[in-house]
Formats: sequence, C-alpha cells, structure tokens
Amino acid sequence: METLRRQFDALWDWLGLKKLRGDPDVREARIFFVVVTLALGGSAIMTVNSVPALRAPARLIPFVILMVLHIALYWISPAFMTSARRAVGYLMAQAVLVFVITFFPRDFSMILSLYPALLGIAVGMQREKRRIVAVVIVWLCLATLNLILVLGFAVLPTWLAFAPPLTLFVVIYVVLYLRQVEARDHARVLLRDLEAAHRELADYATRVEDLTLAAERQRIARELHDTLAQGVAGLILQLEAADSHLAQGRAERAQSIVQQAMARARTTLAEARRAIEDLRAVPPAADLADVLRHEVTRFTDATGIPCALDVTLAGSLPEATVEHLLRIVAEGLTNIAQHAQAAHAWVNVTESDGEVTIELGDDGVGFEPAAAFDQPGHYGLPGMRERARLAGGVLEIASAPDAGTRLTLRLPL
Repeated sequence: METLRRQFDALWDWLGLKKLRGDPDVREARIFFVVVTLALGGSAIMTVNSVPALRAPARLIPFVILMVLHIALYWISPAFMTSARRAVGYLMAQAVLVFVITFFPRDFSMILSLYPALLGIAVGMQREKRRIVAVVIVWLCLATLNLILVLGFAVLPTWLAFAPPLTLFVVIYVVLYLRQVEARDHARVLLRDLEAAHRELADYATRVEDLTLAAERQRIARELHDTLAQGVAGLILQLEAADSHLAQGRAERAQSIVQQAMARARTTLAEARRAIEDLRAVPPAADLADVLRHEVTRFTDATGIPCALDVTLAGSLPEATVEHLLRIVAEGLTNIAQHAQAAHAWVNVTESDGEVTIELGDDGVGFEPAAAFDQPGHYGLPGMRERARLAGGVLEIASAPDAGTRLTLRLPL
C-alpha cells in the first residue's frame, strides 16, 4: 500500500499537480470538473440503456475504460496548462479519445455530450482571441467529421442546427469565466501590492519614529545646553569677576556684578522652566538688535572685554529665527569668555541681497576648528552649526592658533 501511494505521489508530482493543489483557480475549476463528470457519466449511463448493442462486454468494457480515462484527463488538465506544447498534446489526446469513444455507441446524443466539454476545456486553455477562433474552427471540423463518419450525412442538417447555438453558448460561458478568473487574479495582485505597501508604510513609520526620537533627543540636548549650560557659564564668569573686584577692594562694583548675576540666574531659571515645559525657549523680543545689544552688554559687564555691536537690518525677523541667531551669538560670546583670552570682540549684523550675515569675532588665541569638533564633552560648536542648519543658514568658522577667531553665519531670508 505504501509503495502504491509513493508511486501515485510520484505520478502526481510528474504531472505537476502537487504545486497546483493550493492554487485558488484550480480549486474553482474543480466545480467545472464535477459538472463534466456528472454530465458525461449520466450521458454514458443513458447511452448504455438506450443502445442495446453497447451492453455486449466486447463493446461495453472498452467504452467504460475510455470514458473513465477521458473524464480523468479533465481532472488533471491544469497540469497541462503550464506550457503551450503540453496543452496542444493534451487536447490532441482528448480529441482522439472522443473520436474513438463515439464509435462504440454510435449515438447522436453521446456526441452532443462529449464535444461541448472538449470545446470548453480547449477554449479555456487559450488567452488570445485568434487562438480561440482557431480552436472553435478546428473543433467544428472535427465534430462534423466525426458525426459524418459515425452516423452518415443524413444527420448533418440536425447537427448544423445544433452546432451554432451550442458553440456560442460554450464559448461565451468559458470566456466569461476566464474574465472572472483574470479579474480575481488582478484583485489578488492588487491585494498583495497593498499588503506590501502597508508593510513598507509600517517600516517607514517606524523609521520616522526613530528619526523623530533622535531629533527630539538632539533638540533636548541643544535646549539644555543653550539654557542651563550657557546660563551657568555666564554666572560663573560674573561670579569670578565679582570675586576679582572684591579681592581688589571694589565692593560697589562687585555688588553690581552680583546683582547682574542674580538677574541672570532668574532669567536662566525661567528659560529652563520653559524648556522643560515645551522644550522651546521663546526669545524675550522679536527685535534682533535689542536682544543682541542686551547679550553684548551682559558679556562686557561680566568679562570686561569690550565688544562692538553693529546691526544693520531693513526689518524685523521671525521669532524662531531670532531665537536661533541669539543662541548662536550667545554661545560664541561664551566661548570667547572661556577660551579666547581676547582683548576685543565684535558682532556685526548686515542684510543684503535677501540674506542676513552675522559675523562674530575676537582677537584671541584662536584654535584648530577641525580638532575642536572632536573634543568630547564640548557641544558648543556642534550646537551652533546645528542651529544654523535648522535656521536654514550656513555657519563658517575661520580660526588658527594666535590668529583670533571669526564665525560667519549666512542666513537667507
């Protein structure tokens, strides 16, 4: 039994039916095969009952065998649709079987039951109109020839009356069925494409979420640096200046700087609270000249380094742009106070040809820009460049040891 099953599986695999088991088109075609089986089986039984000569064993046994083989070939027909050569071989084998079967009963009704099923499977294997027309012509010629050889020319008028409507019915039915199959296949392809697009959209959403989280982390780091870090750095500078004045006995000057430090601490605390609440510090005013003048004055008071300010603007700037520019200038002044050892500093703001240019410079010790970006724990220059990018501008850094530093920000309006 096991050997027989393996041989059957091998035959099934050779015919190519194993890989077609899950095909939905093949599953739906089984309905057609069931109808064909019932129709041909019923027609064969009725023919045996109506033709006494067919009941003789010499004619009945081969008739039954050929009918079973003919019906079985319908069930395995999907395996022959994989190539045009196999389809032609299959149709020729079925045509020969039908031709031979009709000679056993020599009955007109049997011919009418065999040939429509053969026409249906033949048309179903074609996808081009010209091939369908060719199949119909060959089928009509074969059926007419078979009918003449079996029953003679006397039955030809009856056949000519049956053939046109029968052919038209079978062809229309099969063509409509094929269109339904093609529409379903198209819908299946669209569904697969939709599922693939959905997966891509889900992957894209995941990537966007990851990028959003990364951007938000950078933004939080930038805001904390621009509020807390800059504020604390300014406080340290002011406290150092106050300590220096106290050591030299200038108590009034030290008290003034301490009061400025207290005001700066309150401002820093307020900005930190705003950053914690919505991660966005709003500048005190939308006028760039005012906020820069306030920042330069605070820098000079805290460090004693004179800083010239020259602002030439045709109009006001958006608050978001003012915020970015203010943070960049504030970070630049903080770097001058901490590292430059400068005697003078300057901030120039000009507008021309739809572009705002801010130049921040000093005459200090300078540095190597490439090396400065690689120092761990220092986020001032990367933060300035990132803010320039967010504002839509470009930040250029020109510096060298003992040659001072010049930062140039160009921002299109």
